[in-house]
Amino acid sequence: MWYNILLAGQPAEGAPNPLVTFLPLILIFVVFYFFLIRPQKKKEEQRQKMIAALKKGDKVVTIGGIHGTVTQVDDTSILLQVDSNTKLRVEKSAVATVLSKD
Repeated sequence: MWYNILLAGQPAEGAPNPLVTFLPLILIFVVFYFFLIRPQKKKEEQRQKMIAALKKGDKVVTIGGIHGTVTQVDDTSILLQVDSNTKLRVEKSAVATVLSKD
């Protein structure tokens, strides 16, 4: 009897199932994966494909907002013509979007 008084704060059946204890944490991770991690990975894969497909004549916008036409493509950089006499060399990773070839 005195033993039950000391253990009054604990359940009499024993310890709860560990799966039930960690179930909310597992569910939160699954939600984060499907709503945050997975879409971000898809978006990054599409961006890498876009950068790899850059070619001469493409009209692009950089992450700094500079509009230009690709005149030369190297391994890690591109040469943009932004005006009739102005050319800029930027990294491929600085390209935000490819507008069109026209």
